[in-house]
Amino acid sequence: MDTGAGGAGEARPYVLGHSDREIDRLMAQARLIDPITERFFREAGVEPGMRVLDVGSGAGDVAFVAARIVGSEGEVVGVDRVAAALDTARSRAAGLSLHNVTFLVGDPVEIAFERPFDAVLGRYVLQFQADPAAMLRKLSTKLRPGGLIVFHEIDWAGIASYPAAPIYEQCRTWAVETLRLHGTEPHMGTKLFQTFTSAGLAAPTMRLESLVGAGQNSLDRLFLLAEIVRTLLPEMERLGVASAADVGIDTLVERMHAEATANRSLVVGHYQVAAWSRIGL
Repeated sequence: MDTGAGGAGEARPYVLGHSDREIDRLMAQARLIDPITERFFREAGVEPGMRVLDVGSGAGDVAFVAARIVGSEGEVVGVDRVAAALDTARSRAAGLSLHNVTFLVGDPVEIAFERPFDAVLGRYVLQFQADPAAMLRKLSTKLRPGGLIVFHEIDWAGIASYPAAPIYEQCRTWAVETLRLHGTEPHMGTKLFQTFTSAGLAAPTMRLESLVGAGQNSLDRLFLLAEIVRTLLPEMERLGVASAADVGIDTLVERMHAEATANRSLVVGHYQVAAWSRIGL
């Protein structure tokens, strides 16, 4: 999940933190999720030459997706509250020779940009906001008339298996309960339509995808969930959801993979949900 960007002081505490390991997890996650995000953005109408605001840039993955789409004639401005994450993003952008991307530290709602954007976008950001509709309403003021607003969020209800892989599903239960108790919205993807319309935006177009794996070929999907559980584990213990002994994090991936292989289980990941609409049309 990309780091929470905030929204006029409305962001909840970011449960996933900003450690070096968490940045590495985000980059590993991006290798699987970026193709989905790119499909969402392209269908939504992000195109070459656009000036784009990326909300909650974190280590820069979503900004890099947008930069590939808008090309050298376009521009991407990424914003995040966490300077250390953006240091990583800037270093990666230089390594990729992406000269059309810049990163700013701050709250994208509060920053006074020199000119409006053609598109405002973000991934895994609204779930961390106390009032995501208010954030969207304020971000829409950063757009030119007819500008595009598109967000990609997840819904933990998508995580399932058949035949059942009990360890995998137990991890889902632990993670959802931890997020819920912490104040993070585990079903933001499904709530995007209501959030857009509550913000006064036009009823959005919606899309849903999911990563799936089966049996022996499920390892990368299982790793994604296990690493989120690893990040959440201190909060799980603090909130009394599960103990380190319950989770057995050091062998969690291997046990889930052995179970999925033995049961020949199909494992389904989070629902990946996008919503988009245009301003003033």
